[in-house]
Amino acid sequence: MDDLYHWLTLAAVPGMDVVRFESLCSAIPFQDIFRSSAATLVAAGLTESQAKRIQHPAIAILEASERWLANTLSCHAINFLDPRYPPLLREIKHPPLMLFVQGDCSLLAQPQLAVVGSRQPTATGREIAFDFSADLATQGLVITSGLARGIDAAAHQGALSVAGGKTVAVCGHGLSHQYPWQHEELFRKIAEQGALVSEYLPPVEPQARLFPIRNRIIVGLSLGTLVVEAAEKSGSLISANYAAEYNREVFAVPGSIRSPQSAGCHQLIQQGAKLTRSTADILEELAIDLPKSGCAANIEKNNCQQDLFVTGLLSNVGDEATAIDLIAARAAMPVADVTIALLELELSGAVAAVPGGYIRVRRA
Repeated sequence: MDDLYHWLTLAAVPGMDVVRFESLCSAIPFQDIFRSSAATLVAAGLTESQAKRIQHPAIAILEASERWLANTLSCHAINFLDPRYPPLLREIKHPPLMLFVQGDCSLLAQPQLAVVGSRQPTATGREIAFDFSADLATQGLVITSGLARGIDAAAHQGALSVAGGKTVAVCGHGLSHQYPWQHEELFRKIAEQGALVSEYLPPVEPQARLFPIRNRIIVGLSLGTLVVEAAEKSGSLISANYAAEYNREVFAVPGSIRSPQSAGCHQLIQQGAKLTRSTADILEELAIDLPKSGCAANIEKNNCQQDLFVTGLLSNVGDEATAIDLIAARAAMPVADVTIALLELELSGAVAAVPGGYIRVRRA
């Protein structure tokens, strides 16, 4: 057996992350692991089940994985000792032993921002995720998410919508499968223009229990995590907790105080996440070196104009319920910007959220 087969054998063992692997190798030399008895492996710290998986690997899965890797030059297996293994991911508590990548491996070492949120977002939330991701991709950040429905998909699409925009999708299944099926075309585009990543062998099918675990990789690859919309018990809060645990930045986009979809973001802000109104808030916090394209000047200009936008917007809100889309059309502003501005006006007491939109609050 060659080294690849050995690595695949270990990657197929449940719970075999870098921490467990290093502990095992401190007791048994790498090549001897596959000749050791079950008792020896258990004495080195493995469970009986893990020892059996090493002694009696699922040959069909390993061979299918080798076929996937040989299928195209864009398919890669990166073990923990490989120089291509992303440096930031090494810093988390339980780094994956291997990464399977379809696409551009070099993106894993580039500056990334995780964008996560609801699988059932509002139209405004989806637009914010798309616009933020497009703008940040233009600035040179790789947008990383989980290819789920809703905010994840909008983030990937936003990054791919701009010239040269890059995105990484971390999957909770093997890359031989495309999931969810609605994202077949997006899956293909990311493989061509970005990178698909998984810690699971290619034949591993989607399973609900695997998706929360992969969130640690989304966050571990990234300098920070942006939460766009999340309910109080949203799975996106798992990602935010990982980010805090790994000492990475957490950004949260606020929404209406009456919106259940924004409750999780408001909770994060109360706990210390950075309230994020524009991409400038993210770039300034991360201290990313911007390309020489006048971006820094635009950020400063956007910050200066924010208060003017908020003030001017008020004149477009009437005494009867006015929909956000109508307010945006009147003000000739993007819906995403209008949503943030309306929140500021709502918090200041100048407008109130009501069924159907917003009304202006008249003071005596």
